[in-house]
Amino acid sequence: MTTASPAFDGIRVRAAQIGMYETPILHGRLADAGSLTAALCTAILDRYAAAPSLARSNVGGWHSATDMLDWGGPAAVALADTAVKMAKRASHFDGRDAATVEWTVKMWANVSPPGALNMSHAHPGVLWAAVYYIDMGTPPAEGEAGGELFFEDPRFPVPFMRLPGFRLVGIDGQPQPVERRLPTEAGDLIIFPAWLRHGVRPHLGTGDRISIAMNIDVKG
Repeated sequence: MTTASPAFDGIRVRAAQIGMYETPILHGRLADAGSLTAALCTAILDRYAAAPSLARSNVGGWHSATDMLDWGGPAAVALADTAVKMAKRASHFDGRDAATVEWTVKMWANVSPPGALNMSHAHPGVLWAAVYYIDMGTPPAEGEAGGELFFEDPRFPVPFMRLPGFRLVGIDGQPQPVERRLPTEAGDLIIFPAWLRHGVRPHLGTGDRISIAMNIDVKG
């Protein structure tokens, strides 16, 4: 602990707090997308009945292969195109136009029964990740519904290794959380940097939650 010299006790400082290095997360709602969502749901449930699950970050839920663009029909292609349009808005390439580079999408479906979750993970090797919500299941009569998409502060591990109780104070004057949960509804499309660690809290309601995930990238 340091103590100022009495000769300098009168020093005062006015500091402006500046936010730097934003992490963009785009949270959109597809308008008039009822028929698209219904078509996607039908394709997913047909696949769910016929194909085994992959084991990725999913715990207790079904994870399709990443080839949904091959079996999801025109609705899957339309969803991928919409996600790419959002990614273009948040992307910059030195010497290249984000609108003209060749974009690629890998897409898969998730069906999460009650109790299912997705462990914290990232999507290395691609630029953007996305998720589209088709069915949120039925929330319980009382208590939390669970199933929230959460994001981890990528800076947090460094101070945590030194002092677990330390937090940076944000521009709102409050300690910054190490995790942010994002409330979502059916029809929501979320796009975020693929390196950002994220996961899904346990589904505490009834019925199946159904969603689609995507990896969005460009060809070099």
